[in-house]
Parts: sequence; C-alpha cells; structure tokens
Amino acid sequence: MREDAPINVKGWQPENYARDYFGPVTLTKALALSLNTVAVRLGVEVGPKAIVRVAHRLGIASDLSANPSIALGTSEVTPLEIVTAYVAFANGGIGVQPQIIAKVKTASGKLLYQRKGASNGRVIDPNQVAMMNSMMQETLLTGTARKASVPGWQAAGKTGTSQDWRDAWFIGYTSHLIAGVWLGNDDNSPTKKASGGNLPVEIWSRFMQAAHQGVPPQPLPGGIWQGGTPSDATVPMADNNGFPFPSSLPGAPAGDARALPPARASGAPVPPADIPNPGVFGQKQGAQSGKQNFFDTLFGG
Repeated sequence: MREDAPINVKGWQPENYARDYFGPVTLTKALALSLNTVAVRLGVEVGPKAIVRVAHRLGIASDLSANPSIALGTSEVTPLEIVTAYVAFANGGIGVQPQIIAKVKTASGKLLYQRKGASNGRVIDPNQVAMMNSMMQETLLTGTARKASVPGWQAAGKTGTSQDWRDAWFIGYTSHLIAGVWLGNDDNSPTKKASGGNLPVEIWSRFMQAAHQGVPPQPLPGGIWQGGTPSDATVPMADNNGFPFPSSLPGAPAGDARALPPARASGAPVPPADIPNPGVFGQKQGAQSGKQNFFDTLFGG
C-alpha cells in the first residue's frame, strides 16, 4: 500500500493525469491507473539510481538521468529498447538481445550468415516476474488499457502519455509476442489529445489479434508467491525463437515448461545483488573468443 496524494519533491509537484487522488492504494491499482504520485513516492523510496540500474539490466541502452522524475519516464528511450526490456516479463525473466536480421543468403541461396541464439541470462527472479505480470494484467482488466484485447490469451502491459499530449505509448505482451506502439508528431508538437489508453491500445489490439491467429493460447509465466507450493511454479524453458534459457532443466526441450523450485534452489541468481553485470548491452555473453566474420560484426550475432 502507498498513499495517492499530492507530493512535493524539493519544489517539484507532480500530479495525476486526472488531478484526483484515491488515498491509500495498492501498487497494483496505482500501476493499472497510472497514478503518478504513487510512482514518484516509490521512486524516491528505492532511489533513482536503483531505477536506472534495473532499467539497464532489463535492456534499456540509452543514458538515463537518475533524478526523481525518472519514475515517470522522463528520460527518452527508443521503442526498440523499451519493448526489449518488457520481453523478460513475458518469457519468465530472461534478458534478450534484439535483432533485425535473421539470416543472409546470396541470390543462389548460399547461406552467408545466420543469427545465433543469444541472451543476457536471468535478469528477474521468476516470482518477481509473476508479481509484475499479475500487476500489469490489471492494466488491461480495470486500468488505463481496458480496451486492449487478445481473445483467449492472458495479456499484460502499460500505457504512457507525456505532457501536453506529445507522446502516446502502449507496450503489451502475451507469452507468445511483445509489441509496442508509439504515436506522436515528428516536430514534437502536441497531438489531438492522443493518450496511451486510446489509439495506441486500439492499434496494438488489432495487430496482436491478427498475430495470434492459429496459435494455441499459453498463460503468462506464474510463480509460487500467490500461495502455491514450489511445484506450482512454471517458467518457460526457451525464448520465442526456440533458444534454450540458461536455467533449463536437463533434457527440457525448447518451448517446454517444467515445474521448477524457487529461483535460489534452481541455481538461478536472485536480483539485484548477485546477478552478474551483463556488460555492454548488445554483446553476447560467454561468446567464444575468436575473430568474427563481417556479418557477426555488423549484426551483433
């Protein structure tokens, strides 16, 4: 529980979107309704530097300013970065490296380059993934993204609207696919009151419904924090490209979901203290030394 009420941080007085306040609320409700004062309170509580560290660990590559307003997303990032950061919520906590080139062939069909599987390892504890998925599902059920819909699938996400209606975001995901929508004007002028909860959500829903046709529904990763036993926890064993996660159980096939004990018992590091530094974003971890070919250098694979 945190207090949704006016707040003053050294003269800065952020307000909620609708300029109304609910008093004591759960963090789930605050996230679902985009209550700015709660986000700022929590940000001050944990510290802006911690927020920046977590964002970079999840896949944000841009420089972020460690100040109180970072809780409201005041540092600019690209759509690719923020969608990359959300992937770990959908796949059970594994950081990924984005790519745009899967393979390169000559006109005659000779394979010159093929992207190898690469990840940044575990970046979120499985039980914390389950908590975040539960919270962000509420955004679609009762919050600012109530118009979002992928029939038959568990979906979660977060809306965003910047000052003066300049930017409208929605990043949402299922266990099959993550997609982000950004709307704005090239000259940074205000839109006609486009918010994250209207047009971006509509675009996202239309795209996701088409993209999920014929795909058997699968739930989002869950965990034991909801009162179950360790055997209730399931974590996907491979990412959406079929690459095995480092935490795979022996013999687990790609795409298989196995019952796992808590992360500490399974040998997976528990964030944030003992997760190894992933290094420079975009570099493969644990790659064998040796000279890379031109395509590896060009595409980072």
